[in-house]
Amino acid sequence: MASASVVSELECLRCHAVYEDQRLFTGCPRCARQSVNVNLTVRVPAAARGALTPDDFPAAPRSLWRFRRLLPLPDAEPVSLGEGATPLIPLERLGRRLGVPQLFAKDESQNPTWSYKDRLCSLAVTHAVATGARVITISSTGNHGASTAAYAARAGLPCVIFTLASVPDTMKTLMQSYGAAVVACATSERRWTLMREGIEREGWYPTSGWVVPPIGSNPFGIEGYKTIAYEIAEDLGWTAPDVVAVPSCYSDGLFGIWKGWVELERLGLVKARPRMLAAEPFGPLAHALERKLETPEKVVAGSSVAFSIASPYGTYQGLTALRDSDGVGVPVTDEGIFEAQRALASEEGIYAEPSALVGLTAVMQQARAGRLQADQRVVVVLTSGGLKDYGASRAWLPDVPAAGSDFAATLRTIESHYGLRLRT
Repeated sequence: MASASVVSELECLRCHAVYEDQRLFTGCPRCARQSVNVNLTVRVPAAARGALTPDDFPAAPRSLWRFRRLLPLPDAEPVSLGEGATPLIPLERLGRRLGVPQLFAKDESQNPTWSYKDRLCSLAVTHAVATGARVITISSTGNHGASTAAYAARAGLPCVIFTLASVPDTMKTLMQSYGAAVVACATSERRWTLMREGIEREGWYPTSGWVVPPIGSNPFGIEGYKTIAYEIAEDLGWTAPDVVAVPSCYSDGLFGIWKGWVELERLGLVKARPRMLAAEPFGPLAHALERKLETPEKVVAGSSVAFSIASPYGTYQGLTALRDSDGVGVPVTDEGIFEAQRALASEEGIYAEPSALVGLTAVMQQARAGRLQADQRVVVVLTSGGLKDYGASRAWLPDVPAAGSDFAATLRTIESHYGLRLRT
C-alpha cells in the first residue's frame, strides 16, 4: 500500500486547487490572495478506496477506525482510545410531543473524553505522529482541548493548550489531568497569536484553527467527523435521515458530517443525503444565507450559556455544508437551550451540556414553526455530556430541600417543592 504521505492531498472547497503540503493548515493560499478565507479538505483518490459495500466495514474493532478505507492515512498506526461506535437513541416521548415521532439522538458523550472531539483528535494526532510531530498544540475552551490532551498523552507527545481565563474550572481541570500544559489568556485573539508563534517558530502541530477570521480546524481531524454519518447510516439500515442537526461554531462537525453523507451517496451506500441544520447562538451562517453572501461576515455577539460555540464568526466550510444540502442556520437563545436541556434530561434520560444540545434546541424551534414534517426522520447530534458544564444547569434547577422530621413531612416537602403527586 502507498505511504500515508502520498495517499492524501488537500483541496480547496472554493477554487478546488490541490496542495500536497501535509501541514497547510492556514487555508487556501490562492483564495486568501482574493481576501476569501477558505479551509482545505482532504482528498483521497478514488483508487485508494475501490468499490465498497457495507460488508467491507469489519465489526471489530468497535471504533471509528472500522471505516479506515474511507479515511486518510490508511497504513498509519491509529492513535485510538476506542472512539466512535456511539449509540443512535430514539427520542420517542420528546419526538411525539414535538410532532416529529422519528426523532433520534446521536449521543457523542459516550466517547472516551465524553465528546465528539475525540473523533477529530484521533485522526489529527494520528496524522501528527505519521508526519513526525514533536509537540501538539491547540486553542480551546474545553472539549477540544481535553480531547487533544488525551490523544497527545496516548501518542506520548507533549501538549500545550491556550485557553481563556473565563473557562469553567471543570474544563481546566480536565485538560490538565491528561498532562497538558494549560495556559490561560485574556482574549481569544491572544490565544491564537501565541499558538501561531508555537507553530511557526517551533513547528508545533495544531489540532484546531488559529487564523482570523476563522476557517475551521485541522483538515485531517475533520475527516473523523465523517464517521458520524457512516454510523448513523449503518444504524438506519444504510439509509439517510431527512434532517441532521449539529451544533455549529466554526462548523468542523457540520462540514465533516456532511462530507460523510456526500461520500456515502457517491459510493452508492445510501440513496440520498440529508438536509443539514446548523444550530448557532448568534447566527453567522443564517445571516450569510439570508443575505446570499459568498462567505460569512462577523455578526453582533454577546454572551451565551453555550459558551464554547458562542462565536460571531461563521466559516466557508459551514456555509458550504448548508448550501449544498439546502440546509438552514438556526440562531438559538439561552432560554431555548435550557428548555431543551430540561426536556432531554427529564423526558429521555440524557443529560447534555448546553453547547452540546443546541441542535435539539433548533429542532424544537423548527418543529414549532411547522418546518418539520411528521414523517421525517430527524437526527440531533449531542456533542458532549452535561457534567462538562454542570454549573449551567443551576439556572433552571431548584434548590435541594431538607428532609422533613418524618416520612409524612418529607413526602409533603417533596410534593410541594417539585410539583409531584406521589401518594395513592
